[in-house]
Amino acid sequence: MSDGNSGLQLRTLLKKSGELELSLANVPTPEPADDEVVVRVEATPINPSDLGLLIGPADMSTARESGSSDAPVITAKMPDAAMRMMAARLDQSLPAGNEGAGVVIRTGSSDAAKALMGKTVSMIGGAMYTQYRTIRVRDVMELPDGTTAADGASWFVNPLTALGMTETMRRENHKALVHTAAASNLGQMLNKICIKDGIGLVNIVRSKEQADILHQIGAKYVVDSTAPSFMEDLTNALVETGATIAFDAIGGGKLASQILTSMEMAANKTAKEYSRYGSNVYKQVYIYGSLDNRPTELSRAFGLTWGVGGWLLTPFLQKIGPAEIGRLRQRVASELKTTFASHYTQVVSLQETLQLSNIAVYNKRSTGEKFLINPNKG
Repeated sequence: MSDGNSGLQLRTLLKKSGELELSLANVPTPEPADDEVVVRVEATPINPSDLGLLIGPADMSTARESGSSDAPVITAKMPDAAMRMMAARLDQSLPAGNEGAGVVIRTGSSDAAKALMGKTVSMIGGAMYTQYRTIRVRDVMELPDGTTAADGASWFVNPLTALGMTETMRRENHKALVHTAAASNLGQMLNKICIKDGIGLVNIVRSKEQADILHQIGAKYVVDSTAPSFMEDLTNALVETGATIAFDAIGGGKLASQILTSMEMAANKTAKEYSRYGSNVYKQVYIYGSLDNRPTELSRAFGLTWGVGGWLLTPFLQKIGPAEIGRLRQRVASELKTTFASHYTQVVSLQETLQLSNIAVYNKRSTGEKFLINPNKG
């Protein structure tokens, strides 16, 4: 085992030539300041938000492997249209990985830092696809006894996003919500939160297999967007739950429009009087992902009382402030093995993360294909 003074880190580089390069670099581990600790990273998930930086819209059909088994290099072509959006990152070698967990092996001089020595902690702050991470005490959370790094690796992005959705629902005066790509790890957490908190949730999935996953954990309203009866099924679920806010992970295509149309149909079924401007029930779709990169199509058959916007976790957390963030973090910590448990299909080393066969699986972002990286895997 290394002394932790330096370690491997996964880097993503987009060259001005239009070539994306993924590689491993040996980087020194910064000495911890008073309020910092050094963590040996043992678990860090590959989330869609990580793939946005790591690979983005690169054409992986052009990808090729070079280098050695210890130091693999992946190169792929970035489409010209994407290059224009990414001018700010050209020719910069960037670290990746939003969140992770591991063991504190060195600390700064503050009491709060020293108290974490030898403890298993989870972290947020980027650059997690690395063997050793120097990080501020305020960006780590000590994991409860009996919790492994793998248990705590996905403690931030998905759990706080799911909690952020129900918080946003309450703050904007809605009583129930709709979620797409609903059988994902995040979607399963959201179901557990809503069941526990008594919130109506309409789940939109794309297959019977995904519906089965949700029914097994107690989901009541699950509709399949590929079924001929989709719009009718969705409208019926909206009538029953009264859901008027949706969080959409798909982004592209017609789904957001279909949700708003069904919300309007549901509102009209319970309306007391007709209005030529549509119902006065406010309907909101927040797009928080782009599993479909096509344009979002709106066929405005849902009156004039509606909104479509973007939703991101970080601005939401900034809005609610430190005390509320602390409350949400505490809930995550106490329910890590239940409500907020994540499931992984494969644990890979940094080198294995850069194998084309593995990239082909995790870059599809499919439900039930979540990868966990252990940078210190032997």
